[in-house]
Amino acid sequence: MTVAVNQSSETIAHMLAEILGDEPVPEVRIAGSGSVPAVFPVTELVTAVLAAAGVAVSELLATAGSELRPVTVDRRLASMWCGSSLRPDGWQPPPPWDAVAGDYQAADGWIRLHTNAPDHRAAALSVLGAPPEREQIAAAVLGWSAAELETAVVQAGGCAAAMQSLAEWEASEQGRSVAAEQLIRWEDTGGTAAGELRLNPEQPLAGLRVLDLTRVLAGPIATRFLASLGADVLRVDPPWWDEPGIVPEVMLGKRSVRLDLREIGDRERLRALLAEADVLVHGYRPGALAGLGLDRATREGIRPGLIEICLDAYGWTGPLAGRRGFDSIVQMSAGIADAGMRVLGRERPTPLPVQALDHATGYLMAHAAVRALETRLRSGRGAGPRSRSHAQLGC
Repeated sequence: MTVAVNQSSETIAHMLAEILGDEPVPEVRIAGSGSVPAVFPVTELVTAVLAAAGVAVSELLATAGSELRPVTVDRRLASMWCGSSLRPDGWQPPPPWDAVAGDYQAADGWIRLHTNAPDHRAAALSVLGAPPEREQIAAAVLGWSAAELETAVVQAGGCAAAMQSLAEWEASEQGRSVAAEQLIRWEDTGGTAAGELRLNPEQPLAGLRVLDLTRVLAGPIATRFLASLGADVLRVDPPWWDEPGIVPEVMLGKRSVRLDLREIGDRERLRALLAEADVLVHGYRPGALAGLGLDRATREGIRPGLIEICLDAYGWTGPLAGRRGFDSIVQMSAGIADAGMRVLGRERPTPLPVQALDHATGYLMAHAAVRALETRLRSGRGAGPRSRSHAQLGC
């Protein structure tokens, strides 16, 4: 792998090597200067994963008969894109966080409550026995140890994380388990006719049908990237889902449909959509799709050779495998928020300045989807990559 740079980029080159391995790839050029001020190399991370996504696109075009093109990533623009992909003109987007979401001081440390989803909000409030008022929630949290409250909220169907240090995470069973996992795990999902693709370098994924069953934020970032390259992305949400603070960011270039998968008719509609899809992207917890009558064997029977991309917040192994999680939650568990607080001398958890774990995971998923498409075009085989936990991507 050749990385041409206009300043020191050893960290970027190292990250790219972990993603791409030792196989020959197009030349990667890093332009721009500056970095997001953070205690971890945020700019280097998002630059590397965007470069990896670009490499996959270049290789796809080469397999289809185009010239292998170099990939250029501007580190400044990459950093800004992970902060916001739009600039409102004459309007302001709603707040991205629920009014009671955030970090609270427990009896022995800090805990983060993620309450953007109505069910998660209800679970946290029921455990605390508090109304949706920050002051009363804060008072109730003080009566708990952080770890015990995390366990209680998760058991109630909510989403929370006690803050740990880097050392505590690395020493934990989950931290050790995730550290041993592959960054992207590939599984062969069976043979299919490779088909004939006539790729336009300006819109290389035009005609590709992507079914997006993800929520915030990594999955929608991945499918937004695919849509930007011309893919026909259809996002499936339940009728009651609403996060207006992020919809303008994650819906760029996509269509959407509302389906209640508890209803037989809507499940049949999903099966029909799946039969027409080239790529399925989802973040369902283990067993969730099977519970809807769409276990792996059924999905492969409906659409042989389907490219399937799935992710899991805490990894595919270890005691927390399958637990609900989001970028901000994983930063608390994995020691990132604690490191920010300690290094910067703050009095409360200090996460990364952008949701870099989500964005990085999203572009890794996009890289995997395009690389799987290239494999299918070349060999006629489907591929099912699984993206590793956010936690390891940020450390």
